[in-house]
Amino acid sequence: MFVVLLKFARNKGEASRFMEGHKDWIKRGFDDGVFLMAGSLQPNMGGAIMAHDTSLADLQARVNDDPFVAQNVVIADILEIAPARADERLAFLLD
Repeated sequence: MFVVLLKFARNKGEASRFMEGHKDWIKRGFDDGVFLMAGSLQPNMGGAIMAHDTSLADLQARVNDDPFVAQNVVIADILEIAPARADERLAFLLD
């Protein structure tokens, strides 16, 4: 599983210009079954996504397709987690 941190970068002020494309990109991630959760980093630092059922290379390619990443609105940092123990509600992550 992965956590993707999308921290605001140099072009943060351009976020509104690319917001619709970014929202469409997030929707595709959920529609494809890769994204589990998306939300904001507080206070106003950017966003975060939990992803699974993908490889690091495929996730990196997906992240590079985000208009926010392509336009340097955010800088992406992908953290890979090897789950060893989980609450039963998240047991699917252990497969």
